[in-house]
Amino acid sequence: MMYGETFTAWRAGAAGPWHGYTHHPFVQGLGDGSLPREAYLRYMVQDYVFLIHFSRAWALAVTKAETVEEMRFAARTLHALLNEEIALHIATCAAEGLDEETLFAAEELPQNIAYTRYVLDAGHSGDFLDLLAALAPCVLGYGEIGLRLAGAKTGTPYAGWIETYAGEGYQQMCHETGRLLDGAIDRRLGASPQTAPRWQALQHRFETATRLEIDFWGMALPQ
Repeated sequence: MMYGETFTAWRAGAAGPWHGYTHHPFVQGLGDGSLPREAYLRYMVQDYVFLIHFSRAWALAVTKAETVEEMRFAARTLHALLNEEIALHIATCAAEGLDEETLFAAEELPQNIAYTRYVLDAGHSGDFLDLLAALAPCVLGYGEIGLRLAGAKTGTPYAGWIETYAGEGYQQMCHETGRLLDGAIDRRLGASPQTAPRWQALQHRFETATRLEIDFWGMALPQ
């Protein structure tokens, strides 16, 4: 159970899409260095836009939370997104002549719109669990991908990206997110959540977000 019981169960329930997401050709290209630089930069620009919306989703999580601990976690995650993870995108793109103003003004591609609006709609139309189920594939999937690629130890030019998500700070955040998810599930669905009427709907949210992650990787690759 890398990041908790709930994540492990949802991951197993979406095994096919999850493998397609975490072993996507884009991901493999990051790991072995074969990903074209233009594809990486296209992804970085769109991921900056994505993280702006993702930050809004975590801000929404503060209002959907039922406990002070949940509120604090969502607020800490929002801070990390806006002031730490986005910094990687700004620095990488700045080296290629793209400043943050350009990133913020970038045209949002349809795959990005589909994914980010799905996550936000999950939060607006549902509760804290709906939002977490839609957020989890990105948060925890990147942690899993980072660890796997770091373990391969290939001399890729994308080592900085890999180190970000394989690093101690991000991995700690993934473990904390897994504990938050387990606690939120236990609080709302009880000690046997997989027998609860809502479980399958939450599983479906997780799988849908995972499929949208696949499309997000594909968005950056040459057509």
